[in-house]
Amino acid sequence: MLNKVKDYIKKYNLLNNNELYIVALSGGADSVALLLLLDEMGYKIHAAHCNFRLRGEESDQDELFCETLCHQKNIPFHRIHFDTKSYAETHKVSIEMAARELRYHYFEQLRQDIGAQGVCVAHHRDDSVETVLLNLVRGTGLRGLTGIQPRNGSILRPLLFVSKKEIETYLTEKGQPFVTDSTNLVADVQRNKIRLQVLPLLQELNPAVSENIQRTTEHLAEAQKVLDGISNSYKDVKHIDFNELNKFGSSEYLLFEWLKNYGFNGSQVRQIMEAETGRVMTSIQGYDVLKDRDSYIVEQSLEPLNPLRIPEDGTYILHKEVKFTVKKEPVWVSKDPAIATLDARKVCFPLTIRRVKEGDWMIPYGMEGRKLLSDLMTDRKMTLFEKRRQLVVTDANSCIIWLVGIRIDARYQVEDQTTEVFSISFIR
Repeated sequence: MLNKVKDYIKKYNLLNNNELYIVALSGGADSVALLLLLDEMGYKIHAAHCNFRLRGEESDQDELFCETLCHQKNIPFHRIHFDTKSYAETHKVSIEMAARELRYHYFEQLRQDIGAQGVCVAHHRDDSVETVLLNLVRGTGLRGLTGIQPRNGSILRPLLFVSKKEIETYLTEKGQPFVTDSTNLVADVQRNKIRLQVLPLLQELNPAVSENIQRTTEHLAEAQKVLDGISNSYKDVKHIDFNELNKFGSSEYLLFEWLKNYGFNGSQVRQIMEAETGRVMTSIQGYDVLKDRDSYIVEQSLEPLNPLRIPEDGTYILHKEVKFTVKKEPVWVSKDPAIATLDARKVCFPLTIRRVKEGDWMIPYGMEGRKLLSDLMTDRKMTLFEKRRQLVVTDANSCIIWLVGIRIDARYQVEDQTTEVFSISFIR
C-alpha cells in the first residue's frame, strides 16, 4: 500500500518533501489511513478536524478520537466547531452542501494561516465512481464523467486510486482503529443510495465494476485535456465562424466550451444552434450571443442609453469614453467617417444623440429618395449587434441629420452657397 501511494503521488506530482500539508481528518477509515501513510512517508503534516455538531455525542467522540490519534503520532492538531444547521437555514442550502462549504472554507483559511502548500483529502476510488454514477443520473457532459481528479487547486487526493476495501484492509493489518459515521450507513441521500444500493447490484454483474469505471474516467480525463486545449485557445474570442467550428467534427461541443465562459448553459447552446439567423440569447452573466449569417458573435448585453441633448456648440459625453464635439467652422467637407460637416444654415438646435429606432429613415447623401436606416445598415452587412449599437444625430425637427460614422442626410450637405458648417465629431 505504501509503495502504491508513493507511485501515485509521484505520477501526479502531488506532494513535495520540503512543503507543509494539511490532512483533513474526520476519524473515518479513509482519512486515518491517509494520515498514517503520509506520516510514514515522512511528509510534514498537520491534521484538521471539523465538528459539524450534527450527531450530538457521536460527533464529539469523533473529535476526541482524532485528537488522541494525533497526540499519539505527535502530529499538530487543529479543530473547529460549526453550527451547520443554522448555516444551511441562513444560506438556504442542504445540510450536505453547508458542511462542504464550511469545511473547504476553513481548510483554505487554515492553509493560508500556517503556510501549508495544500490540503490532502481522503477521497478514494469508490468516491470517484459514485460521483460518476451520480452525474450520469443527474445528467452531465463529458467533464462530469471524468470523476474526481487527483488535484483541484490546493486540494490534493493521494488515495484516489485505491478502493475502500483496500484502505480498510491496510488499517486492519496495522491494527489501527477508526470511527464510523452512522449516517453513512443510511440510504437517505443520493450518494448513499448509490453506495449502498446501486454499486452492490453492479458488482453482481461484474465484481471489477469500480475498477473498470475508474479506468474509464482516467481515459476520459485525458481526452478532456485535449478538448480543453482546443477550447482554451478560444477562451477570449468573441467571434467564431461556422467553418471554424465544423473543422473539429463536433461544433456543438466546441460551441458549448466557448460559450460557457460567458455564462451560457448546454440547453441554450442547443437552442442557438437550432435557431434561425438573427437569433439572440442572453446568459446569466449578462452576455448576448448572436447567430449571424456565417458565425456566432458574443458581446456584453446592451445597457440602456439615455438620449443626449446638445443645445449648442461644445463637447458632450454620451457614455463612458464616448464623446461628441460640435463646432461652427468655415466651410470644409469632411472625408473622415467619424466627422460630419453640415450646412450651418440648415441645422436647427437642440440636437439629440440616440440609438437607432425602428422606423427611422433619412435621405442618404449620394442616394435618391428616403430610405429606412434598417435597410441601409443591412445593405452594409452590419450584424444585429452593430445595428442595435448604431447612433444617430437628430435636429430640433426630429430629422436624422447623421447616421453616425456612416452617412449624413443629403438635405444637410454642404453646397456652393454654404458659408459656414457645423462639424460633429465622434470620439471614442
